[in-house]
Amino acid sequence: MARHAAGALRGITLQQLRYFVEVAAEGSISAAADVLYVAQPTMSAALKDLESRLGRALFIRSNRGVTLTDDGAEFLGYARQVVEQSELLEQRYLGRGPSRRLLAVSTQHYSFVVDAFARMVKASEAAEYAFSLRETRTWDIIEDVRTLRSEVGVLYRNEFNASVINKLIREAGLVFTPLFFASPHIFIARTNPLAGQPRVTLKDLEDVPKLTFDQGVNNSFYLAEEILSTRSSKQEIRVSDRATIFNLMIGLGGYTISTGIISDDLDPSIVAVPLDVDERIEIGWIGHASVSLTAQAQRFVSEMRDVVSGFGVDLLT
Repeated sequence: MARHAAGALRGITLQQLRYFVEVAAEGSISAAADVLYVAQPTMSAALKDLESRLGRALFIRSNRGVTLTDDGAEFLGYARQVVEQSELLEQRYLGRGPSRRLLAVSTQHYSFVVDAFARMVKASEAAEYAFSLRETRTWDIIEDVRTLRSEVGVLYRNEFNASVINKLIREAGLVFTPLFFASPHIFIARTNPLAGQPRVTLKDLEDVPKLTFDQGVNNSFYLAEEILSTRSSKQEIRVSDRATIFNLMIGLGGYTISTGIISDDLDPSIVAVPLDVDERIEIGWIGHASVSLTAQAQRFVSEMRDVVSGFGVDLLT
């Protein structure tokens, strides 16, 4: 049996690994085939041969595309390393240019993540790339990283939600790596009367519309993107995207609670004001416990740390 397995592994080709990595990134065999200019039947046959040689299924196939099995997620970590090392050799000794860069990130609605993502794209200097930044719900962030739709997820935890968030992350086979602690702030329009105060209290906010990000069918106090999720409000509006919440801050004078880190370049009409509560927010990123970060993902994490440190925030090591 061992001799047969060794023989099967020797039959795996670098091309198969490249196909596998691309399909995992695209979530679709047909989309990956288009990217690599390969006929779909050729790619499908190569992947089936790869699974046969390994003796295990790497993908769950459906009409909506493909997702990785647990074995596939583990195999992806090794496959990526082999493909990256091969590309480094080709660049060093054959004079070939850098390959098409890939990275997908899922995150709660943080402008510092957008800023870091933009820096990462510029720094890649790649002629060809396929990057993805998905601002989405807490549950979906964890699910995206679990299924490797995204390589990195960014979210927060605090004393209230930590037990639930940690359980979900652990059961998904993921690891939470802290970035920094933040004191709660409210985000409001520059034209809001509260914008001129050195800090605001919960009493100041009693008659101000509270804006929160909708969590969909998995709506839960523990999955809310904002702290103090159990606190009732006279006026509350749920939204699904950052542009809408900013427009409502300006149009209705509403507020939301977040980290206090906001880029003037990205959001010049919105300001952060400290919220006078005895709370703190721990921001971090999640990744697969069994899959090493690609060089591109490491660059993104590094850019996040640089952006945050630029606001005078102490980073966690």
